[in-house]
Amino acid sequence: MGDSAPTSETVTVSILDKEYRVACAEDERAELQASARLLHERMSRIRSSGSVIGLERIAVMAALNIAHELIEAKAELTRIPLEQEMLDRLQDKVQDALGKIDPGD
Repeated sequence: MGDSAPTSETVTVSILDKEYRVACAEDERAELQASARLLHERMSRIRSSGSVIGLERIAVMAALNIAHELIEAKAELTRIPLEQEMLDRLQDKVQDALGKIDPGD
């Protein structure tokens, strides 16, 4: 029978001139590389600002910034259905009100 377990491979990513070998599923390689590029860009920006010194502190600041953006994006995604529900109810009320208007007036 076929083995459905994802195959794992080791991928080398470069972040701030350091290489890291990371094991990941074969089908997640592109996402891992994109994540590494994003982290590299964020860390490079923080390092070039000169306000944070030390690789560990730069990494923590970049991680905090990315985590904050993730939390904001998730909050926005949860607001969208709520806003749509409110708009749907408002539209129903408008339709009801319009239906009660006597066209002969």
